[in-house]
Amino acid sequence: MTGTAVIIPAKDEADRIGATVTAALALSGVDLVVVVDDGSADRTGQVARAAGARVVRHSHNRGKAAAMESGAEVARLLDGEGEDPRHLLFLDADLGETAHTAAPLIEPVRAGEADMTIAVFVTRVKLGGHGFVVRLAREGIERATGWAPAQPLNGQRCLTRAAFEAARPLARGFGVETGLTIDLIRRGFRVREVEVEMAHRATGTDWRAQIHRARQFRDVGRALLARKALRR
Repeated sequence: MTGTAVIIPAKDEADRIGATVTAALALSGVDLVVVVDDGSADRTGQVARAAGARVVRHSHNRGKAAAMESGAEVARLLDGEGEDPRHLLFLDADLGETAHTAAPLIEPVRAGEADMTIAVFVTRVKLGGHGFVVRLAREGIERATGWAPAQPLNGQRCLTRAAFEAARPLARGFGVETGLTIDLIRRGFRVREVEVEMAHRATGTDWRAQIHRARQFRDVGRALLARKALRR
């Protein structure tokens, strides 16, 4: 049976990355966890390595999409010769021990029932924003594909290697999830949302959080514009 590689983009997540890696390594069928240290200023890479992950480091912050591609390339290089390529499970670094609930994302892909699964968090944390980025992504995806996902920006996703390669080059930065969904559905891949019991750190309301949301909005808008999915 095809194995699964977990790819975890991470920046300044030393406080949570160890628990996330430990939980990911305990998932059935997972034989590789790759943490991409995307220019962290803390001990993210060291903590991840101590927890059992393979670590690749970007010397400066290159963004989520670049980290995902770096992690997927490491997994490709470590795939056994002559064996089916591993499926790719992308997880956020701040999931902590709740990463152990990712199994439902893997199962439909492993069974050949889906080419990409997207997590829907059953337990929702209270977010500091007003949902405008989520609405932008959801409405754009629906215009482009006819399908309106419940949580369009959720980064917890499992893909076949073929689906991942078909979506490259990935949309830049925080537009990566929106671009992935549109590109794969348009190319005939099967995409399914799956409920999971995960939880990550809520985004706050301070100026850093507002800048983060502005960057999300910019990147999602760029992904939609490139796919002609923005409202005129």
